[in-house]
Amino acid sequence: MRRAGRHGRQPPQGSPMENGVGQAPEPPAAEGPLEPRAPRTRPRLVFHTQLAHGSPTGRIEGFTNVKELYAKIAEVFGISPTEILFCTLNTHKVDMQKLLGGQIGLEDFIFAHVRGETKEVEVTKTEDALGLTITDNGAGYAFIKRIKEGSIINRIQAVCVGDSIEAINDHSIVGCRHYEVARMLRELPRAQPFTLRLVQPKKAFDMIGQRTRSSKALGEGRVSSGKETLRLRAQGPAMLEDGPGPSEDEARRRVDDLLESYMGIRDSELASTMVEVAQGSAGAGQLAQGLASLLGDFAFPQDFVAEVWAAACPPREGQE
Repeated sequence: MRRAGRHGRQPPQGSPMENGVGQAPEPPAAEGPLEPRAPRTRPRLVFHTQLAHGSPTGRIEGFTNVKELYAKIAEVFGISPTEILFCTLNTHKVDMQKLLGGQIGLEDFIFAHVRGETKEVEVTKTEDALGLTITDNGAGYAFIKRIKEGSIINRIQAVCVGDSIEAINDHSIVGCRHYEVARMLRELPRAQPFTLRLVQPKKAFDMIGQRTRSSKALGEGRVSSGKETLRLRAQGPAMLEDGPGPSEDEARRRVDDLLESYMGIRDSELASTMVEVAQGSAGAGQLAQGLASLLGDFAFPQDFVAEVWAAACPPREGQE
């Protein structure tokens, strides 16, 4: 007859004896068994927004790129997304240093600048350079970010920083990237007049100064560097990441300066992308390959790529 000792039967499925130790487990602690850890959920990111010329405050969320951001703002205020020329962070003013680019600080307040009056100006190109720096909003509008002192455009009072360039000689450029517009303007012949159709941002009400001193707009002039930001991407979902550190921010600024001097454009997000590619490359040759693969439409010249490498990856102390 087979003895039924304590090792003579199998433990019930799921019991602690399945671990093969063959002895009863210690009693659980007084606080009871540990609950399974809940999966980490992505935080809900909600941003406050106003129309720069004056409006109630709205709340937006759930966007992953600039076009979706404009669509959310437009939905809140009952306008078309195509009415939005550009956005600034923490100021209602047409301040090109506060333009919304590819990153938004989690505490940033978004002001949307919408279409105002349309105007046409005639320009005669007496020099190769017009003195314009152009950027775009990432959603189809190129606009003037800087006007060089003493330049051709600087002498035309009707042209202002923040004006969107809608057409050149009645040829619509809506949907063109800033570098395409800059190229068109560079290729215009000298001594031959041409026409620019411009759209200026809608002007603020007289009460705008009082409104922006409210508690919701006290962040004007705030710097979000070093804090978490929402990184908007042309492809794929938006990413929550730390803001750039001082060295990365300085590298981005240097590359942005190079873009202006070589191409007549400024684009902080493009500059940030180029810095990332440079810092992931082993040298200027690999950087050129990376930029050609990622940003081939720009056709960057080799000497420009070399300067980008030097600006984004300056030699550390002790290196030559």
